Order: sequence, then structure tokens, then C-alpha cells
Amino acid sequence: MSRAPNAARRSESSRRAILTATAELCSEDGYGRLTIEAIATRAGVSKKTIYRWWPSKGAVVLELLDEAASVAVDPPDTGDLATDLRALLTEVIGLLTPPHNSPAIGLIAEALHDPDLARDLRERLIQPRIATFKERLRRAQETGQLPPDADLDVALDLLYGPLYHRMALHLGMPDSSHLDSLIAHVLRALTPPPSAGVPEQRRESQTGVS
Repeated sequence: MSRAPNAARRSESSRRAILTATAELCSEDGYGRLTIEAIATRAGVSKKTIYRWWPSKGAVVLELLDEAASVAVDPPDTGDLATDLRALLTEVIGLLTPPHNSPAIGLIAEALHDPDLARDLRERLIQPRIATFKERLRRAQETGQLPPDADLDVALDLLYGPLYHRMALHLGMPDSSHLDSLIAHVLRALTPPPSAGVPEQRRESQTGVS
């Protein structure tokens, strides 16, 4: 006895084909040249099928990036804060590289002119990863790797800001050595020096100031 086609399986197969086609086209031609028509042709589906699930090419790319990101669900926790921050930042660097055909860079640029896409980008991709970052830093505070009064919002800006600065000004992503240096300097800035807790009179005696 023949069975009727499984509509859910067929839909998932089409969805996967669409996302795969989108990734391939972005890699080949960049986000700027990506069109719904090209995606449909490469995936072997109709434009109507794509628009049934996504309102724009930006929405397709957003779902592609959301699935591709690997460190979003659970923050890494090796016990070494610098190592875990490196994993989080390396994921972002991977999304922004190479700049000429990175779907993430194209999506960020388009979101500047599309409030709905900007909202979806923030809610689906950005905010969950900020939460992951802060959760890892809270664990570091609990284990004494960071002081309890460390400002996690400032830490976010200090660590992630340079990546987007370098992206926007075409300075290139930091290499391994530069990334390690960035993390080391930020952790040093977030941790008060040992002398911070020494009484003023004792510091004066140690420095010879009377």
C-alpha cells in the first residue's frame, strides 16, 4: 500500500535546501547580490515557498546564522575564563569573516535601514549571545575569577566593541595573538590591582611618601 507524502518532512527538506542555497550563494557572491530568485533557483523551490516562511532575504540569512552559531545555547566553562572568552569571541570572528562575503556583515548593514530586521536580529541573534556572555562572567564572579562588582555591560563593550570597530573600518579581524592580548588587557582592567585594598597610610609607607 502506498503512503501519502509526509508534508512536514517535505517542508523541512525544502527549508534545509533553502538555507543551504543561501549559504552557498553568500559564499560565492556575497550578501549584496543575494536575491530571493537566486535562492529559489538554487534550492529548487518556488519564491512562494520561501515567502511562506520568511518575509525577506535578510530573514532567511538571519535563520541561517542563528542555526550556524554554535556557542549560543550554553556558555563554555572550562574553568579558565580567558579560554572561554576566546571561544565566544572566536565564534563572532568566524561570523564576520571573510568581510567581502560574510552574510553576517551584510545582515548587519541591512538592519541599519530595516527596523523590523534590526529587531529580529537583536532578539534572535544578539541578545541570546549577550546573555550567554554575561552568564559566563557571573560564574567567574562566583568562583572569584572576577570581582563581584565588575560591570558586565562594560566588559561586553570592551571585548566585543573592538571586533565591530575593526569590521566597520576594514582593519581586519584580530589574529590569535592579538585576541589573547585583548582578553588579557580587559580582564586586567576589570580586576582591581592588589594595592586597591591597602589603606592609604600603608601605601604611603611602602612608597616612601610621608
